[in-house]
Amino acid sequence: MIADYIVVGAGSAGCVIANRLSENPANKVIVLEFGGSDAGPFIQMPAALSYPMNMRRYDWGYTSGEETHLGGRQLALPRGKVLGGSSSINGMVYVRGHALDYERWQEMGAKGWGYADVLPYFQRLENVSGSADTSRGRSGPMYVQRGSKWSPLYDAFIDAGVQAGYGHSDDYNGYRQEGFADMEMTVHGGRRWSAANAYLRPAMQRDNLSVITRAKVLRVLFEGTQAVGVEYEHGGEIKRLRAGKEIILSASAINSPRILLHSGIGDGQALQELGIRTIVERRGVGRNLQDHLELYIQQACTKPITLFNYWNIWSKARIGAQWLFGKSGLGTTNHFESCAFIRSAAGVPYPDIQYHFLPFAVRYDGKAAAEGHGFQAHVGPMRSKSRGTVKLASADPFEKPVVHFNYMSCDEDWRDFRQAIRLTREIFGQDAFVPYRGKEIQPGAKVKSDAQLDAFIKEHVESAFHPCGTCKMGNADDSDAVVDPQGRVIGTQGLRVADSSIFPQITNGNLNGPSLMVGEKIADHILGKQLAPAAGARYWQHPQWQSAQR
Repeated sequence: MIADYIVVGAGSAGCVIANRLSENPANKVIVLEFGGSDAGPFIQMPAALSYPMNMRRYDWGYTSGEETHLGGRQLALPRGKVLGGSSSINGMVYVRGHALDYERWQEMGAKGWGYADVLPYFQRLENVSGSADTSRGRSGPMYVQRGSKWSPLYDAFIDAGVQAGYGHSDDYNGYRQEGFADMEMTVHGGRRWSAANAYLRPAMQRDNLSVITRAKVLRVLFEGTQAVGVEYEHGGEIKRLRAGKEIILSASAINSPRILLHSGIGDGQALQELGIRTIVERRGVGRNLQDHLELYIQQACTKPITLFNYWNIWSKARIGAQWLFGKSGLGTTNHFESCAFIRSAAGVPYPDIQYHFLPFAVRYDGKAAAEGHGFQAHVGPMRSKSRGTVKLASADPFEKPVVHFNYMSCDEDWRDFRQAIRLTREIFGQDAFVPYRGKEIQPGAKVKSDAQLDAFIKEHVESAFHPCGTCKMGNADDSDAVVDPQGRVIGTQGLRVADSSIFPQITNGNLNGPSLMVGEKIADHILGKQLAPAAGARYWQHPQWQSAQR
């Protein structure tokens, strides 16, 4: 079998690329996805988000290695193994990132990826409601909306932030990220609006696009340094598929480097030790792994205005029925409906702490706080300097890779997390929460000193599930770069990577939005065209950022 283009992975970027390449009926495109269908309420119902990320049917089942600085803990790392990839199992939070994230990318060698360059691609993908900001997209395939803020706690969080001296942002994805704001979600018509729903399913109606599910790609096939096809397992058989033009890896920050390494692209000495023949020496493959960590700061609520009201089998059944038959009610939201981006200290040029606010005290695995009614802020620093790796355990492509994030390996990480906790307590202590505030559930009022906070962080910190950076984009003469600014794997022909693995540095906030943007932009690079940079791409920066924290 021969295709013009082979797309490996039907995740956020892969779905975009499959759609854009197949818009031309002359292009024959085949998508290989290891997972299966995304049909069913566990994925499509927004409020059920905790289920698919904990189901092996939809999740690769990865964990981190034993994290040295967290006492040997192994942290869960859900990755989507389903049409739509992680956009089908994530929290549906939509964040572009800060304009200065992309300016930093360009400084790091990703030429043509500054804010003015990427803004038109965000606008092309977005179909936004609820914002008057002129920089937002209104007609793209990815629907983005705000919640109803059914609980008064959502506004209390925003009001508390303003009372604490932080500003209010009308749209954190527009001109001004810094401040407290309504949070946006990728939900449309009461359903999760994944990359599969937005991009892949419409494209699957085209005769020139084929999607093969349950297909695990093992390696890229080369003739010299020319990528000519892929080897994959399907139905218990090893098969090969040839590409007439290009192969695009969109398999995630874990699986894209895994496939490259098994294909002979990586650190030559490490490959040789595993008995893998080196095709191209690129030592950066699998390095530069980054993620966001977060904690839940939980407060008891003195009024019955939280999701705890519905944390029983009868209410869940009623909410499920409302959603199933009318796509209405509390099942249509991810319940992260207010948020904030703030700076941890004076001298920090743009926000480095993110908040998701939830009117419930609960964990991602669905275990509610024993105290009953409560609320919580998910908080964590955005730009840790810690870096990890994705390595092969062996030459066997069916064996899971070894993922070691090296979390909290820098002193600044501990300092920043302690500051995040203290700033959160200050926000929860504002007058806006007086009608609702009970005791602090977690960490607990007695946890105050640096040593006590560090012990709490060490035991309770969790991944926000934002891995990226393992196929770093940069200049071809950068020995740590894996792809050039057009996504081409350096030293090869006919092979690109397009997903969060190419991020030189992690962006502010959740990564689905930037991953979609990467798919849009790399698709244009493949097709030999580019949108013109946005004229007058403006963004807000605190006028006293050098001397003031807020």
